[in-house]
Amino acid sequence: MKTLHSILYVDDEEDIREIVELSLRLDATLDITTRASGQAALDHLETRVPDLVVLDVMMPGLDGPATLARMREHPECADLPVVFLTAKAQREELERFLLLGAIGVIAKPFDPMTLADQLREIWDAHRAATR
Repeated sequence: MKTLHSILYVDDEEDIREIVELSLRLDATLDITTRASGQAALDHLETRVPDLVVLDVMMPGLDGPATLARMREHPECADLPVVFLTAKAQREELERFLLLGAIGVIAKPFDPMTLADQLREIWDAHRAATR
């Protein structure tokens, strides 16, 4: 089974991007790239497709769900696993995010010390389910 190596994290809040990047860099096996907007993420995906994309839900311009929808329009990103990281963690919203095609949802606030493990668990469960 392929292991998780590269992650693109997208969030408009600089302080949250820094916290996520620092927490994921604690795992030396992960390669982390961050972008500040949905459009910047789409631009990045034109040249480099990571193993996993982690999207904030609420962003100006293209929010997380709109970014995911635009990603799905491109063949190279059509099956790219996406996890939402969001403060909108009510059950109905979680179900909606999964129906949109996310493989998982992590609620904010999150524990920076366990974020890499949470993403790896979601990744592994998705990989096992899609074999």
